[in-house]
Amino acid sequence: MAAEPILITNLTQEWMASLRRWHLELFFIPTTVVTLSTMAANAVLLTCILASRALRQETRYLLMANTLAADMLFLGLNLVTSVVNAAQAEVPWLLCELVTAVTVTAYCCAILTVTFMVVDTYAAVRWPLRYRDLLPPARTHRILMGAWMLAASYPFTLVVLMEVERGGPHDNAAVCLVLISLGFLQAKNTAGVNIYFFVAALICAGLIFYCYICLYVETRTQGIWQNRFSRARVTVLAHGVLLFLYFAPGFVFTLELVLFQSHGVSQDVRVWVSTVNMCVLMLLPRALAPYLYGLRYREISDTLLQLLHRHRRLSQITVTS
Repeated sequence: MAAEPILITNLTQEWMASLRRWHLELFFIPTTVVTLSTMAANAVLLTCILASRALRQETRYLLMANTLAADMLFLGLNLVTSVVNAAQAEVPWLLCELVTAVTVTAYCCAILTVTFMVVDTYAAVRWPLRYRDLLPPARTHRILMGAWMLAASYPFTLVVLMEVERGGPHDNAAVCLVLISLGFLQAKNTAGVNIYFFVAALICAGLIFYCYICLYVETRTQGIWQNRFSRARVTVLAHGVLLFLYFAPGFVFTLELVLFQSHGVSQDVRVWVSTVNMCVLMLLPRALAPYLYGLRYREISDTLLQLLHRHRRLSQITVTS
């Protein structure tokens, strides 16, 4: 146990040296720009949903609001971690573990909520007359609370286990990364970590695929799929691309864990894969979500226009006064 903090310190220092050697800290400039712009767009959409009583009563908008909130939490922590790493500031290891747990929770909750959004669409099409009885707002709130608890249970359990196993004083880490935090635990519990990230993702992806097949079977006789550029085809294509982008970083992270334990893999390869996944792949779906999931809904666009119109009128009244 005593050698583990030294091993972690050496690894984080080598990781930072590789970052500086390849100048990968330059990735953090577009990461900051994309993150801030995405968080601003998410904040606007969240305001539209929370400001409208009608939207707050719709299950799909509650699910969307939860996805946006989880994405904002993930983006905020990812940005802070990137900036701290780029500034070469050492972080207490316990704080790094807690940030890791919250980051994993936010990522997994977003995946679960996106999965529920597809299930919600299937339920609305499959049982249109019973839909509001099946998923009233109160039940949706309980489902979302359960999603957060489910997403948080495993990563925070890992933090407790890591602290119990370590037992000694905490050192500072030269770089704080989810990969390094979980990579050491994976060496002791490979099956548990891989099951959580890979098998759980497969279950969610399988459920989404099943719901889309059922949706097609239920609606193929309605003629909405005949036109190549029909709204149904474009919507499914847009959502399919977005879902793929949400799930892809999780599978890449599983690959990162494998590379982390492979002794024949260069440290530079690990650093490159991790940096591209953290600064590019994980940002893409969250940057596109406000436009593919949010502004495409007419109700949200109308609410946004009403808020802008109200703000303009208040500004005019203030100037006139």
